[in-house]
Amino acid sequence: MKILITGSAGFIGFHLTKRLLERGDEVVGVDNLNSYYDVNLKYARLEALGISVEDNDFVEGQRLCSTRYAKHTFVKIDIAHTEALYRLFEEEKVDAVCHLAAQAGVRYSLENPHAYIESNVLGFMNILEACRRYGVDNLAYASSSSIYGLNSAQPFKTSDHTDHPISIYAATKKSNELMAHTYAHLYSIRTTGLRFFTVYGPWGRPDMAPMLFADAILNDRAIKVFNHGKMSRDFTYIDDIVEGIVKVMDNPAKPNKAFDTARPDPSSSLAPYRIYNIGNNAPLSLMTFIETLEDALGKKAQKHYMQMQEGDVVSTYADVGDLMRDFNYKPNTPLSEGVAHFVSWYKAYYRVS
Repeated sequence: MKILITGSAGFIGFHLTKRLLERGDEVVGVDNLNSYYDVNLKYARLEALGISVEDNDFVEGQRLCSTRYAKHTFVKIDIAHTEALYRLFEEEKVDAVCHLAAQAGVRYSLENPHAYIESNVLGFMNILEACRRYGVDNLAYASSSSIYGLNSAQPFKTSDHTDHPISIYAATKKSNELMAHTYAHLYSIRTTGLRFFTVYGPWGRPDMAPMLFADAILNDRAIKVFNHGKMSRDFTYIDDIVEGIVKVMDNPAKPNKAFDTARPDPSSSLAPYRIYNIGNNAPLSLMTFIETLEDALGKKAQKHYMQMQEGDVVSTYADVGDLMRDFNYKPNTPLSEGVAHFVSWYKAYYRVS
């Protein structure tokens, strides 16, 4: 299968690209390599995939071949640039798309909401239109646990209504699910949205808690503990996330023949449309995560306790019953194991003795 992965230089995109290449798929990677966080980490991920250029001078639209994987190419493209994206679809003739490119981060959406509309709404519109124009009918895309918003009934179920997001980031992800359903209905594009729950692991984003905490602890700075530590998350290891994506891509969405239009289930449809949670189905407290990280690092954290941040939620907890029913799959990497892998990578990458 020939697969286009957007955001392939990102955290999840990098791991997914590597996984698919290692099983023999052909992968076309796309990323705009923006500077939302340290772009050198993105370059390093690409280099690990055999993609590099002198002085990291990536040229927009230039097709680069991997020196490590014979079936991998990379093109620097901003998905908000419509014609460049269409040209890529026309040239590559892919069988499936996994759309992971997005402006990430709940907190940054409070500072720069326009960036989220351009990347997450306009960019996703371009992906849908490119799939329609060039006959790609297998689309998996990243949604987020953030869309559950003010919903306090846990665990979060895909059958729950998600009409009360509390950040622009979450609102854009909700819009993606609605747009995907429209294209599934109108054009029979098989679309599957994946609501990721607190992904962590090697090569993670520097703006996420594991990286922020590790950096602060190892450099004798206090970590910021929001809501005075009274928070919990369904921490999900990156390999579990990737395995879930692969299963979904290998089994594209189908119409739900039992769909009841009088009592519609938001996670399915008469159209080929599905939504899944991908989480560990076992939320842990923030303090438990910090203690596990301290043990792996061999060093205690200094803690600065703070109030809850705007746009954040107290807890997340994924109901993965649909994932188990349809694919006989459930993420299950223990936190201690996942954090140990993260710390091992972190120390090697940042040359920490």
